[in-house]
Amino acid sequence: MKESIVIHDFLVSEAVVGDWDGEEEVVAEKINEIYHTIYQMAEDDIEPEQLTDLLELVWEHWIGNEDLPEIEYDDIYDWCQHLLDNRDQYLDQQN
Repeated sequence: MKESIVIHDFLVSEAVVGDWDGEEEVVAEKINEIYHTIYQMAEDDIEPEQLTDLLELVWEHWIGNEDLPEIEYDDIYDWCQHLLDNRDQYLDQQN
């Protein structure tokens, strides 16, 4: 069911991430890496609406995080795993 979600609809460019003191390209790459990681890690039969809601949390959570330019893939993976493991908690907060 996740194949019905077009991940490219969520990806961002450096033009939309705001001012990051010259690190806009890096920030866009990191956010896009988070989107891709969640998508890849999500089970194939996840409800499309649930996956969409989880992907929407990425921007809300990360765009203001000053550590974003320095975050490593292991940390991205861990955060995505935590998000997927605790999705009910995150989705309840969103509603």
